[in-house]
Amino acid sequence: MEKRLQGKVAIVTGAGQTPGDTIGNGRATAVLFARAGAKVFLVDRRVESAKETQSIIASEGGESLAFAANVTEAEDCRHMAEACVGTYGRIDVLVNNVGVGGEGLGPVALEEKDWDRIFAVNLKSMYLTCKYVLPYMEKRESGSIVNISSAAAVAATPMLSYKSSKAGVNALTHSIAMQYARKGIRVNCIMPGLMKTPMAIEGISKRRGMKKEDLIQERDKRVPLKGGMGSGWDTAYAALFLASDEAKFITAVILPVDGGQCAKIG
Repeated sequence: MEKRLQGKVAIVTGAGQTPGDTIGNGRATAVLFARAGAKVFLVDRRVESAKETQSIIASEGGESLAFAANVTEAEDCRHMAEACVGTYGRIDVLVNNVGVGGEGLGPVALEEKDWDRIFAVNLKSMYLTCKYVLPYMEKRESGSIVNISSAAAVAATPMLSYKSSKAGVNALTHSIAMQYARKGIRVNCIMPGLMKTPMAIEGISKRRGMKKEDLIQERDKRVPLKGGMGSGWDTAYAALFLASDEAKFITAVILPVDGGQCAKIG
């Protein structure tokens, strides 16, 4: 494929994935970036899963390195940035892909510990990775950050903590983009809709005690665009565009990748 990221170094957090029949957003993004010529720093708290992604990239002739980190911890994020620069000399792209779902609970039933856990994974992690990556980008006066949010940020959903954390991702994206625009650093956000990823299909079907086939059929029907749910590759191709120089005049954008789900009113 065209080497749209040739010579660039990209960190992808959540570069492993939940076991399942399909590919997740992080793994798809990492593989696609490597195909586009980037050297990819694969970050995941489950480093064995990141190593599986590394093996896929190696089998295609790409270059990557798996790195164990819990991005909800400041020291892990600092070490991540230092290790990437120590290995590859620079950081051109950061894709914040780590996220966790939540139960369909409102404020009365939701446990405080679950609120804190979801916010730590979905929002605090992105603040911390940006905190330690941005200084390296600032020195070069260039860089692209892509945050993975969710259509839940703007759609009606009973998942209070998940929705609120993803709305926070959108706000964080806008704030950092405006603060760093004059420094040549672009910050954008993708809102995936209903996706056929392992975290969604395996996770939700198990939580709801239903067959995966039934869940897939149910979710497909909710997507306005013909063909039903999207895949990790749809998120990855959007991330590739936003990370590339083709998007050099784009920053602070919140991009739905959702088959029209966010546009559906009534």
